[in-house]
Amino acid sequence: SLEDLEETTFELYHINITRQNQTPATAMFAAKGIDVTPSKDQGVIKVVKRQGLDGERPMIGDRVVVHYTGKLLTGKTFDSSRDRREPFCFNVGKGQVLKAWDIAVLSMQRGEVCTFLCKPEYAYGSAGNPNKIPPNSSVVFEMELLKFEGEVLTDDSGIIRRIKVKGDGYTNPNDGASVEVHLEGKCDGRLFDCRDVSFVVGEAEDKGVPFGVDRAMDKMQKGECCLLYLKPKYGFGNKGKPEYKIGPDKDIIYEVTLKDFQRAKESWEMDLLEKLNLAVGVKHKGNQYFKAGLYYQAVIQYQRIVSWLEMECGSGLDQHKKIQTFILTSHLNLALCFLRIKEFSQAVEHCNKAIELDENNEKALYRRGEARLLRNEFSLAMEDFQLVLQVNPSNRAARAHISICQSKIKEHHEQDKKTYANMFQKFAERDAKVSKLTALVMYNSSPLNRLGRLRGGGMRVRRAA
Repeated sequence: SLEDLEETTFELYHINITRQNQTPATAMFAAKGIDVTPSKDQGVIKVVKRQGLDGERPMIGDRVVVHYTGKLLTGKTFDSSRDRREPFCFNVGKGQVLKAWDIAVLSMQRGEVCTFLCKPEYAYGSAGNPNKIPPNSSVVFEMELLKFEGEVLTDDSGIIRRIKVKGDGYTNPNDGASVEVHLEGKCDGRLFDCRDVSFVVGEAEDKGVPFGVDRAMDKMQKGECCLLYLKPKYGFGNKGKPEYKIGPDKDIIYEVTLKDFQRAKESWEMDLLEKLNLAVGVKHKGNQYFKAGLYYQAVIQYQRIVSWLEMECGSGLDQHKKIQTFILTSHLNLALCFLRIKEFSQAVEHCNKAIELDENNEKALYRRGEARLLRNEFSLAMEDFQLVLQVNPSNRAARAHISICQSKIKEHHEQDKKTYANMFQKFAERDAKVSKLTALVMYNSSPLNRLGRLRGGGMRVRRAA
């Protein structure tokens, strides 16, 4: 049995665990298990103690949850998540843990329990671990894979990535980069899209590529092949894709291979004139997306302009004004986009930045008022609409919104009155109960009342006698 194998190994190495005496341990594990190292150098040999629940295994980048116990070849435990009563989490294949762990976990199934022997070069190396693991020590881990899930790329978990083939290099495509990819799209197990396509990151919509694929590009490396699990927001939305026979609000999966890419110039690689010339086309592209209702795509374009120009001053008054106009317009457009996609905090933030550039900007004040109203900040919203009227007394929409704010504030006050009235009623009822209980306790504990009870008890005793 595996337990016998472990006990024998530990007995053999109880006295001496130097590197020269590790070959028998390797032989014993090799007889029972399999070499899971890519190079097949017996650096990590795994013995399965309990089979997993299904055939699926983690992929590179997946977040895995494990329980483990680490032992020296003497049998001494040097680390255990079970002793801490807390599982350990990490992203597999990202170099966050021992090399042996990354290799072994990728070979496991959910629910599997295994023991693996690790050579020093796959574990703690020539340094060891002070006070715990001697230099050049082989170690043994018992591990249980509790669960795993793909790498979450967005705050709302709308894009989840699982890497099938790791890419090369250390650079990734950026917004504006030209990429060449192979795509395979599936919905409910049906292949609906299979093609090679080139597009500009941030403009994938122009080639019929879902927004989620576009947004994942800056995480990929050349040669990488990954699966992208896309929620409707990052797929084909509430309209679906009739040409692919995909209905509204459907989850989709894309397998994406990044064949090649050419990064766009970063801001520091361009002079001001180049930035200003590019800003014209990018603003136009953003406006096109906005008119088409593609607000997330429009946001990318307007944000590029801000990132290019927000630190620029220009060499003269005319150039300075041109820069400020681009930045102001971009913040106003970003505020409007975030209003449309109901991200009201972001809308307020961009309105604030626009107001820093132009404190009497009617659009910025009005849009901030709209965002605050939708955040139920009625008093602040009313102040913004009043400022709009100071700038433009003819703005009927602002006047109408002031009436809405006043009505909402009144409703809010009435609701507060009811809430507080109910609270005070409950407090009064509780106080009345406390007062009655206090009076009863005081009565029962008074000297006269105790004397009366004692006398009454004495009379009853005499009658009984």
